[in-house]
Amino acid sequence: MAPQRTVQLSLKKPTYAVCVVGVETLVDIHSDVPKGAKTFGVSGSSGVELFVVYDPTRVTEPTGKVRWPLDANVNVVVSVDSASKDLNDLKVKVSYFGQQEGSALGHSALYLTGVDVSLDVDTGRTGKVKRSRGDKKTWRWGPAGYGAVLLVNCDRDTHRSREIDLADSQLTSLDDLQDMSPMVLSCEGPDELFNSHKLVLNIPLSDSKRVGVFCARGGNSLADYKQVLGPQHLSYEVERQPGEREIRFYVEGLTFPDADFLGLVSLSVSLVDKGTVPKVTLFTDTVAFRMAPWIMTPNTQPPLELYVCSVVDSHGPNDKFLNDMSHLALKANCELIICPQIENRNDRWIQDEMEFGYIEAPHKSFPVVFDSPRNRGLRDFPYKKILGPDFGYVTREIPFSGPSSLDSFGNLDVSPPVTVGGTEYPLGRILIGSSFPRSGGRQMAKVVRNFLQAQQVQSPVELYSDWLSVGHVDEFMSFVPTSDQKGFRLLLASPSACLKLFQEKRKEGYGEAAQFDGLRHKAKRTINEMLADRRLQNDSLHVQKCIDWNRDVLKRELGLAERDIVDIPQLFSMKGAYAEAFFPDMVNMVVLGKYLGIPKPFGPIINGRCCLEDKVRSLLEPLGLHCVFIDDYLFYHELLGEIHCGTNVRRKPFPFKWWNMVH
Repeated sequence: MAPQRTVQLSLKKPTYAVCVVGVETLVDIHSDVPKGAKTFGVSGSSGVELFVVYDPTRVTEPTGKVRWPLDANVNVVVSVDSASKDLNDLKVKVSYFGQQEGSALGHSALYLTGVDVSLDVDTGRTGKVKRSRGDKKTWRWGPAGYGAVLLVNCDRDTHRSREIDLADSQLTSLDDLQDMSPMVLSCEGPDELFNSHKLVLNIPLSDSKRVGVFCARGGNSLADYKQVLGPQHLSYEVERQPGEREIRFYVEGLTFPDADFLGLVSLSVSLVDKGTVPKVTLFTDTVAFRMAPWIMTPNTQPPLELYVCSVVDSHGPNDKFLNDMSHLALKANCELIICPQIENRNDRWIQDEMEFGYIEAPHKSFPVVFDSPRNRGLRDFPYKKILGPDFGYVTREIPFSGPSSLDSFGNLDVSPPVTVGGTEYPLGRILIGSSFPRSGGRQMAKVVRNFLQAQQVQSPVELYSDWLSVGHVDEFMSFVPTSDQKGFRLLLASPSACLKLFQEKRKEGYGEAAQFDGLRHKAKRTINEMLADRRLQNDSLHVQKCIDWNRDVLKRELGLAERDIVDIPQLFSMKGAYAEAFFPDMVNMVVLGKYLGIPKPFGPIINGRCCLEDKVRSLLEPLGLHCVFIDDYLFYHELLGEIHCGTNVRRKPFPFKWWNMVH
């Protein structure tokens, strides 16, 4: 290890120095030497480690190692292995000798005070702080990686506060400490030493708006914890009490990784000699943290809570739909949460308003709702009703122009874990709809895309969704869990599969069976009429090309084969330049474990059964899934949405720890 500091010796008077445990100090034996001295000897008291460092190509090691040549290629390095009990209780003596054997020509004395200073965090990611002399200022990904993790303190642990916890520079609840990462400052040494030396905690200016540090002074009072570093405080002179060997701190994250922030922050402690002008820093110990990313959960994760809105419109209240959701949640052993009309202001599209995810450190994990910038009737619901103790909140606002439909979170999804060409994505990949490959058109806001990209653990993929009126990826795709080795299937809406099914039914003699049979408020369309409708055929051909473009992207970016994809029969019709579902869009389903809440398609009835439902059952039930078809026609489909758009699901976090990803 390279010597960090040099101490000069004097023949006339003793030299005094502070030596930090584990840190090597270079002793300058050359600057004050007796006339005629050619060699030297060095000795130290118990507790002092001495090293003579030399260039073996230029210096011959003396026999007996008693006297070394006073050569420019010979140096002395000292270190101490423990803190001193008293000031200057360790001694190093250097004696100088002439050419001839005989007594020393002179002596230099160095008195050392050993001090043990260390700043420690959960470098090993065990959930506990352990003392470390290893590399603490770099951060490494992977199973063999190291470096501490910070949670963004974005929940609200007490209802007495209106703000997210990170907005408070005063601690408002002792529970809030659990959301922070512990940090321990060890400082052993004689109390008198700290009269002339001070310990200073520092944070770089660039990191000061990302991190808050609270000093813990025992006790169970909120007043025992004060913020000592953060946006207003770049340094803190540690108030060490006599005999105090450890001082505890708690560190909170203030911002998620984003376009202007890679997620890494550092803190350091310095031992400073107050008796010099300018003040000399004798030692600095630095620790690094990485901010925990916001992580989305795919349909393959078990459901915990199903959210749905209670609304009233010209058709009356949506009680029947809520009842169907209640039965579905019961089957899936999942809690149903109904957002009342007074809170949703008759905005039923709860999928579009928010996305559930979570953040995790080795010592703590909690869910975090990402509030979309769409800001319609539900805009206050995530902040006012979901944010709370151990339930965090994050949002990104669009600075200038208003949001487009593609900024709603029906246009945000995530795949199950995949491996693509040898690259593992153990937390899946985020999927967002875009105008690509069309030039111009609508796109998800850059602030949202930047945020998703900056999390680093679910590498986003852009799909083409701008061909749809609403423009959301959930209108043509979904993932369902399976119990086989693959673990999931990708479902894609397929006009081709629908037309093929109708052609088969016509051949079987069912050409007069009608779509929308059983719907009083919708004109029926027979299979014969739909197959003879050239416009519907052309619309379907166009939509199929758009979906096939996405199919190729999904196969390439998620490492999927054709056997991993299930084509769900679905027709679309064009309204101007954009497509809308011709009948309730079956891939726009809610997935609760093996139970699927699928929009009832009202397909042609053949032998007393809907042929579209039968086809979907035949595709999905062999995979161990249960298809529950639910009527969403009046309250959702007619308003260009379906069950997935009108529901939201909070799911279990991944068992995989994000910091074990290989980058």
